[in-house]
Amino acid sequence: MLTAVFSLTGALVFGAADFLGGLAAKRISALLATAIAALSGAVLLVLALPLIGGEWSAHDVLWGAISGVVGCIGIALLYACLAIGPMSILSPTTAVVSAIVPVVYGLVVGGERFDAIGYWGLGLALVAVVLVGFVPERGAVRPSLRGIVMAVGSGAAIGGFYIAIDQTSDESGIVPLILNRGVNAAIMFAAVAAVAVVAGVRARRSRVGVGAGGGAAVSGPGLGSAATTAGERMPRAARPALAAGIRLAVACGLVDATANALLLFGIRAGDLSIAAVLGAMYPAGTILLAALVLRERIAPVQWAGLVLALAAAAMLAVA
Repeated sequence: MLTAVFSLTGALVFGAADFLGGLAAKRISALLATAIAALSGAVLLVLALPLIGGEWSAHDVLWGAISGVVGCIGIALLYACLAIGPMSILSPTTAVVSAIVPVVYGLVVGGERFDAIGYWGLGLALVAVVLVGFVPERGAVRPSLRGIVMAVGSGAAIGGFYIAIDQTSDESGIVPLILNRGVNAAIMFAAVAAVAVVAGVRARRSRVGVGAGGGAAVSGPGLGSAATTAGERMPRAARPALAAGIRLAVACGLVDATANALLLFGIRAGDLSIAAVLGAMYPAGTILLAALVLRERIAPVQWAGLVLALAAAAMLAVA
């Protein structure tokens, strides 16, 4: 029961974090927003450690760090495959693979067993994951082999995050999540710095090429829309958007860290299979917030997925 409650709640909170992250990425870059979110999440978890508690051990620190690396790979591949498209196919593919990998691990390696209603609930939940994650697109084309491979790889890596976190001990509390967020932040800020260096080199080459100090603004995925060449001041009009993007990214990180904690509690309260498949319902939180805040329309297929998700959660709660 607690596993279903924690995991489904965590999924909805994850969806809220994705919603905030999406708003942040419209004002700054997705890469920078992800880095800031990871850092703010790590800070929150460090502050919460004395309240929640957790023992430090080499085993739990190692698995926490591994989960951070694997999680970074999953998110990077997710953004890459969604950029290729079509999202209507690749998004639910990623979500369902991220659920199947831990389910197979839990059943085959972990020896998890359920009543008949539990297996029906898992199957229904996987269908719900596909429907909830479906993004209707007009004129969507067939996905390329590259896009499919990236989507499967992203799902497998996200599923690997669940498996890695499941290896940690109950006594560790939220210590593995601190390592997860810390490693994530370090990798993302390193990526931002690398993109900034590349952008600076290209800008200098461009100025040399034209032969005069025109100083055109240069932006890149790690710098945000307000990025400028070295030595230039940011335009005053761009500063409010940058500040708003940073605030949204910080909020995203705080919400994301909360979701991670809920999913961790869900995994430790019961079976990895149930926690993972319900955790994959995270698009539900995003589409609900988009409907409430941005007045976006929820497609009928997504409504069906939401209904099936609640039914599956009820079945898994009593499994």
